[in-house]
Parts: sequence; structure tokens; C-alpha cells
Amino acid sequence: MTYIPLGKGAEFDLIRGFLKRGSEDADPHHESVRVGPGDDCAVVRGEGVSISMDMSVEGVHFVREWLEPEEIGYRAVAAALSDLAAIAATPIGVMVGLAMSAEDMSALSPRVMDGARAAAAGSRAVLLGGDLSSTSGPMVIDVVVVGNAIKPVLRRGARPGDALWVTGELGASACAVRSWKEGRIPEASARLAFAFPTPRIAEAAWLATRGVVTAMIDISDGVAGDVGHLAAASSVRVIVDASCIPIHPTVHVLAQDVDEALGIALEGGEDYELMFTAPPGAVERLRELFVATFGVALTCIGSVHDGSGVMLRNFERRIVPLEHTGFNHFDEASA
Repeated sequence: MTYIPLGKGAEFDLIRGFLKRGSEDADPHHESVRVGPGDDCAVVRGEGVSISMDMSVEGVHFVREWLEPEEIGYRAVAAALSDLAAIAATPIGVMVGLAMSAEDMSALSPRVMDGARAAAAGSRAVLLGGDLSSTSGPMVIDVVVVGNAIKPVLRRGARPGDALWVTGELGASACAVRSWKEGRIPEASARLAFAFPTPRIAEAAWLATRGVVTAMIDISDGVAGDVGHLAAASSVRVIVDASCIPIHPTVHVLAQDVDEALGIALEGGEDYELMFTAPPGAVERLRELFVATFGVALTCIGSVHDGSGVMLRNFERRIVPLEHTGFNHFDEASA
């Protein structure tokens, strides 16, 4: 990877500082990066270059009083990297744009970028560049991720007869947000889930290379919202089984009953787990090895059928319309 030196100026002094602070984490010999930070564009190699962008806005995605600056940067990049996991792409690098007040740019931006770099390094991605801007409004972190996916796994591809699976446990991040909004300190595991989400890069690659995944999406807006995208893209009907949803233990502490716990797990969002479909019996033979390899649960939560839309098999085993909805930025006032 080639780094192009920058000229004089306060903005470029900041950028030089970002790069110097991350020099120990960067991989100067990343095989897919020809030109890194410092020029008008980064240059990467790849047979299936995959690009996604994710914006993190103060007051919508986070409240600064909830998190340390490093955590704000970390979760912004981790959330964006989760989009690469969703198609089983191998990360190459990230580009980070920061919009802050002049005071925050001086005091907070190095710490925000420390967290951003840590998240990138955790997925073996490098910092490719970015942009800085002054604003009188809320802090904004705009992250572009670049990866390589020779055989991307898309949302379309689910077939009638397939099973619906998820990784991990659901609802912990939403519990942290609810606790903060109610003026309480979140339970430790809930706070960890919110501040340090894990993009399932390795897990997605493991599943994809074994040829068992027919369609996949990451859970950013909640199972209830994201399963609708998968069903629509694949032109199928999906039935989600309420009794099979892997609800994080902290959700049961917060919820008053099982119905409320189910709602938190289905609607909460920002779990950044994988949801995917696979032929019947294909995953069961791999599940024990997957759990042993990653220490992450793998749970069948539903099935795919002819038709369209999403239904719920409730706790009474009746199939009813799924009335829960995922997170919608234009329906919610804030994080």
C-alpha cells in the first residue's frame, strides 16, 4: 500500500495525526490496496469489489453522553463493516468522513478515529482515507467500506422449503438504548452489544464457503424489518417462529413478560447478526462445528414458502401476520 504525503495545513495536520496514531494497526502490505490515504482516490484490486456506506448521526444513532469517543468511532465502522458480512465479502478498507464542530474536531476526532481504526483492524481492513468538515449541527460519521466478494451472497436466492437461520442472540443493543432513555445505566452485556457490535465477517465467509447459504442479510433494523427485505427480494413468503427466536438474557431482565421480550428481540435493531436461508438439513450438520469455531449460537427461526410477505407463528402456534416492525429512521425522533 502506498501512502502519499500531504502538504501543510491544520486539516492535514489532523489527518497526519490520524495516520500516525494508527501506524501500528495498519497493514502496509495489504494485497488488495495499491494506493492508500493521501491522494485524491484510494486504489484497490479485486474481482468483485463491494462498496457500502453507512452514516452515524448524533441524536439518531448515538448520544454522546452514552459513549466514549472511541466507542462512537468503533460502532460506526463496525456497523458499516456488517454490510460486507451480509454478502460474505472480505474487507479491504474503510473511508471515514467526520463532520464536527471546530472544538470537537480538535478534542474528540483523534479519539473517534482511534475507535474507527480499531474496528477496521478487527476485520483486517485498512484506513483508505476520508474527509473532514466543520459543522454547527450534530456530529456525523460517514463510513464507506470496501471489500471483495467474488461470489456475493445476496438477499435474493431464498427458495420455498428453505429454513431461516440467525447467528447469535437478539435484543441486547435495544435494551441498552431503552435503559439510557429511562435514565438508568444499562446492564454490562447490553452496553457492550451497543458500543462494540461485532460484524460477522468470518462467520459469513465460513458459511458461504460451505455452500449452504441461499440468501443473506445482516440484522441492522431488527428481524421484523430485515426479514421483510429478504422475503421481498426473493419473492417468497417467510414464517418466523416466535418460540425459536434466540433472545438475549438481558432482554428477559428488562421485559415484563415473554411477549414484550419477543417484541424487543424482533424490533430492536442494531444487533448486526446474520440472518440467512439454507436448504433443509444443510446447516444442522455444520452447527456444532460452527459453534465450536466461533462461540456464536446458530438458530433456526423460521421457514420459507411460496407466496409473499412475512407471517409469525405465535406462542399459541397460530400463524398470524407479523405486526412487529423494524427500526425506521423517519419514524423515530432519536436513538
